[in-house]
Amino acid sequence: MPDLSSLTDAELVQRCRAGDTDAWNELVERYSRYVYAIAVRGFRLGDEDAEDVFQDVFTRVYTRLDTLRDESALRPWIAQLTRRRCLDAISGGGREVPSEDVAVEEGSADLADVEEAFAVREALAGLTDTCQDILDRFFAQDQSYRTIASELDIPSGTIASRIARCLGRLRDELEGRNPPPEGSRE
Repeated sequence: MPDLSSLTDAELVQRCRAGDTDAWNELVERYSRYVYAIAVRGFRLGDEDAEDVFQDVFTRVYTRLDTLRDESALRPWIAQLTRRRCLDAISGGGREVPSEDVAVEEGSADLADVEEAFAVREALAGLTDTCQDILDRFFAQDQSYRTIASELDIPSGTIASRIARCLGRLRDELEGRNPPPEGSRE
């Protein structure tokens, strides 16, 4: 099976529309934790309701993928579908939540964290393989400079500068996706 994890969302959508089963599996894999996190962390749904939302969202994505106008807007579209299904689950599940509470939960810090994590993931995908590898080793795998230097056969004095350079590129990627609000000096 070809590695589809490097495809952009737009490329993935195109392949799904063409009937590529592997592409569909990649789409579900790519967004399954995202959908579940919105349901559980953003809307505080129980496991059973979250599973129902999960199934319904991906059923809708599968049956309505041809209605997505901007293929690169897959993540926001999935987020919107998930939020709507979560609100339906809250209102239809006998769970009484005043509308102002729903608005607070929908805009919760947990939901913002999920959105931010996916933005970082997407920005990382825009970096070179070398930058992705070194940032993953340092931050996700918690490897020391010495371990990274040894495994990559690079002088350990070079590791810090590469990490700094890659973090700068990551920041540029993130800023390119989310320009600061007008009047901001960041």
